[in-house]
Amino acid sequence: MKTRESGMPDDASWQTYFSPDATLRAMGLHADTGDVVDFGCGYGTFAIPAARIIKGSVYALDIEADMVAATQAKADAEGVANVLAIRRNFVTEGTGLDDGQAGFAMLFNILHCEEPERLLAEAWRVLRAGGVLGIMHWRCDIPTPRGPSMAIRPRPEQCQQWAEQVGFKANERTVLGLPPYHYGLAMIKQ
Repeated sequence: MKTRESGMPDDASWQTYFSPDATLRAMGLHADTGDVVDFGCGYGTFAIPAARIIKGSVYALDIEADMVAATQAKADAEGVANVLAIRRNFVTEGTGLDDGQAGFAMLFNILHCEEPERLLAEAWRVLRAGGVLGIMHWRCDIPTPRGPSMAIRPRPEQCQQWAEQVGFKANERTVLGLPPYHYGLAMIKQ
């Protein structure tokens, strides 16, 4: 099952909306984080920069075969060997990863889905104690050049509440401004 469609522009356009390295570091990603799970990797926009930062592996998951192929091809072309691009319907099947396997989980531009708690619960399951959940989403207070309709964009406080309902805790990086079009949250599995 695919989450609600929000449109995916070409890779070159997509890249202009983000500062992946700065976003990941602001959320607390560092060399000793361990494995990372990217829920909905798209073109590998965040998976590949994450792989360059960490010593572990990045599990880049997507339901779309062309996104998985694009991510793996880009990682291979850039000599990034610790990206494992996997086609998986993680909404209905979960990630297929072990409990507590990862140190960081990315739910970026995806919590406008119909059952965000389901994705958050799977992120909780695959994170180890002390692991970080990174949430990023399109701002809901201004028009943006891409993203889902304003009506289904979650507010930061909604994302935080949903994450807390499955057991995540706030930390000093809980709500982050990610200009110009996004906000982010970083929460901890205790």
